[in-house]
Amino acid sequence: MPAMKKGLSHLFQVYTWLIIFPLAWLWTAFIAIIVIVLTWLGAGAWADKYVARLWGRFILWITPVRIKIANMDVIDKNQSYVIVANHQSTYDILVLYGYLPMAFKWVMKIELRKVPFIGYTCALMGHIYVDRKNRQAAQKTMQQAGAKLTGGISVLFFPEGTRHTGTGLLPFKKGAFKMAQSLGLPILPVIIKGAEQVMPAKSLRILPGTIELVFQPPISAETVKGKSTDDLIQLSRSLLHTE
Repeated sequence: MPAMKKGLSHLFQVYTWLIIFPLAWLWTAFIAIIVIVLTWLGAGAWADKYVARLWGRFILWITPVRIKIANMDVIDKNQSYVIVANHQSTYDILVLYGYLPMAFKWVMKIELRKVPFIGYTCALMGHIYVDRKNRQAAQKTMQQAGAKLTGGISVLFFPEGTRHTGTGLLPFKKGAFKMAQSLGLPILPVIIKGAEQVMPAKSLRILPGTIELVFQPPISAETVKGKSTDDLIQLSRSLLHTE
């Protein structure tokens, strides 16, 4: 039986290279063009909320990936949040883009600005590029980002800063938590389970599977303001453990 599963896994990689990767890139280019045109026509907010969501959902569908969502009722859709999520796979991004039930701006490393189609489109949509190598510039960018978080628009961080190949969580960077404290926003922890089984970090192997999105009860704005940054990080880590 294990030998059969291994053989099917190898066979599925043919589908990955012939179907998933080509269609995913074509779909990415198509969606990027649609979003760019709609933004130029003044419908950028609509494109961000509806068209961009189709990008993630279609790639999940062709993989195929089944999505399970738990505890969505903890979210107040009129509230802006600082969203923090664990990060073990490229598929984390697809799931969050496809299924987060609110408008949000992504905090992204500046190197992604150079990715064809994605870089320019994300900049046009108002996502936030941060240069981690330049602390002063990064701090200024984060301050400017706060102006975008109105009317239920949230901001999304992977506080580990990069995809993680092991168990547990990498050390958290402080940016998300300092932003929550400075703006007086609640923190919404989101656990992603199973994405690393579909596509592990630093790998091009893809397998069909199930990914679960678990919304944890938000950390209130009062709690955010009342704790030190280090204590807030520890609390968030405790809520993001996937084991």
